[in-house]
Amino acid sequence: FLLTVSFPIGLLLQMKWKGKDLFDLVCRTLGLRETWFFGLQYTIKDTVAWLKMDKKVLDHDVSKEEPVTFHFLAKFYPENAEEELVQEITQHLFFLQVKKQILDEKIYCPPEASVLLASYAVQAKYGDYDPSVINLYQMTPEMWEERITAWYAEHRGRARDEAEMEYLKIAQDLEMYGVNYFAIRNKKGTELLLGVDALGLHIYDPENRLTPKISFPWNEIRNISYSDKEFTIKPLDKKIDVFKFNSSKLRVNKLILQLCIGNHDLFMRRRKADSLEVQQMKAQAREEKARKQVSMTLKQQVLERMWRNRNTFTLLHRALQMRSEETADLLAEKAQITEEEAKLLAQKAAEAEQEMQRIKATAIRTEEEKRLMEQKVLEAEVLALKMAEESERRAKEADQLKQDLQEAREAERRAKQKLLEIATKPTYPPMNPIPAPLPPDIPSFNLIGDSLSFDFKDTDMKRLSMEIEKEKVEYMEKSKHLQEQLNELKTEIEALKLKERETALDILHNENSDRGGSSKHNTIKKPQAQGRRPICI
Repeated sequence: FLLTVSFPIGLLLQMKWKGKDLFDLVCRTLGLRETWFFGLQYTIKDTVAWLKMDKKVLDHDVSKEEPVTFHFLAKFYPENAEEELVQEITQHLFFLQVKKQILDEKIYCPPEASVLLASYAVQAKYGDYDPSVINLYQMTPEMWEERITAWYAEHRGRARDEAEMEYLKIAQDLEMYGVNYFAIRNKKGTELLLGVDALGLHIYDPENRLTPKISFPWNEIRNISYSDKEFTIKPLDKKIDVFKFNSSKLRVNKLILQLCIGNHDLFMRRRKADSLEVQQMKAQAREEKARKQVSMTLKQQVLERMWRNRNTFTLLHRALQMRSEETADLLAEKAQITEEEAKLLAQKAAEAEQEMQRIKATAIRTEEEKRLMEQKVLEAEVLALKMAEESERRAKEADQLKQDLQEAREAERRAKQKLLEIATKPTYPPMNPIPAPLPPDIPSFNLIGDSLSFDFKDTDMKRLSMEIEKEKVEYMEKSKHLQEQLNELKTEIEALKLKERETALDILHNENSDRGGSSKHNTIKKPQAQGRRPICI
């Protein structure tokens, strides 16, 4: 619960408070001005009820045990949290209540949305991302922690109220957000669920609280009433039959009617110009937000300046420390250099002696190398002469081979000519003349009876088909890449999901997503069919 309020019975008897007196006291204590969203809830046996403003507190069916306890809760929900919730305290109270409903699984939340919601919840509680803080609060399992941490790091710079508002903006799109469910039966005795929320009335199958079978927006309802346990909904369109159902108890019908009246009033109020009070609250909220923004900017500048000063001090300290260390090192280095210079002079003297010995040995080797070089030049000249002679001999052999090849070709030509003369001598008339074969690059024509077939290879058509196919593949690859980016988080989670652990709500949510996201919102937005038929549920 957001807040539990307890009062001694004696005080209530003495003050003779009405529900409004007690409710106003709680709102003033909280500093809450957007009071129309909230109420004081109490329990009658196994049914919840809300404190009526114009009725004395002790005239309600409240427990007479000491003390009398009420729960301060959001009774009605906004259609658009960002536009309707003005005060920071109002946003914070809604954030706490919706978060608890999600954690208690009273509002179904798909895995991919839960990761983003958790990251905003951490931002609202701990502020900007700090790895050391995350390490202090170990979350399990590890893979969920990594994804939540990654999103959390992206929310840096958001204040608590901004993170809570982002949380509400995501939560308000969940199918079960702000819906009060009641077990009912229709005229046939079929068990159904009635859902009451900011948009209207919704009829659900008991096994599917995500997708309503039919919805009645508030602006299409003419009248709502009950008699004993029977509840009646009269649509504005008189062509549509009146919808009747029965609840389990009379007090349930009272609660349903109370929620219907409050939600309908807020529905109509949202579609009118803001009252003077709301306009003033919004102006104050904008001023407060601007003031906080300036304060946050100044705070950020002070922190940055402190960090710069701290870094400057650290650098100066290090510089002084390095200067003293360098002085000591310099003296030690000079002593070492002096010692090394003495060693170096002795070493150079020894190297000079070795160099003189090397020069003498080099002079001896130079005379020997000169004699060997002259001998190699002489051998090379002899070898070149032999190669020239061999080249001339090979050229003559090549000319002889060319001449032999030409004579052989001439002999072959004469033999073919003689063979052709013998073959062309007429002996008897040919029975089946054989047509000369066509060159391979000419298309072939086959004449059979009266039909003519033309066989050819259209290389241009093939090339064009290949280009089209290539472009199609490239387009599919780009589309696939884009889809993978859009569903990156959901894909990661789906890869790790165990099908056998899916709940009924998980399966229903996935089916809705596959059909394009069927929910109470687009059930209401569907255009009514021409010539409406009677409602059969």
